[in-house]
Amino acid sequence: MRGPIAPPQVPLAASRAEAFADLVQDSVERLERRWPQLADIDFLVLEVPRLDGPGRAWNDEAVPLGGTIPAREGRPARVVVYRRPVEIRTKGRDERAALVHEIVVEQVAELLGLTPETVDPRYGED
Repeated sequence: MRGPIAPPQVPLAASRAEAFADLVQDSVERLERRWPQLADIDFLVLEVPRLDGPGRAWNDEAVPLGGTIPAREGRPARVVVYRRPVEIRTKGRDERAALVHEIVVEQVAELLGLTPETVDPRYGED
């Protein structure tokens, strides 16, 4: 028998990429209650970081888990979370959700010019 094991509305049917995007969205929604201005920021999930621009080269530093792109030329600011590096560093869904939230908090703090503890008072407690 070929075809999906579960109907599309069942969480089992979600791909790893979709499940990861849901973790990012959950984290953003958690922060938006306290920081409504986050509605003006785009949150993206990319597979891996790109290191092909000028001044970007591989070095001995760790692979980034997230990043920010400031607003410019009519484009909103962006927060990027890199799925594969996060998945490699985590073992289960709960650990992955905690790391994703930590990354989102750190990147939002960078964009807003605040400390991560100011963005989320529970930062670092998990």
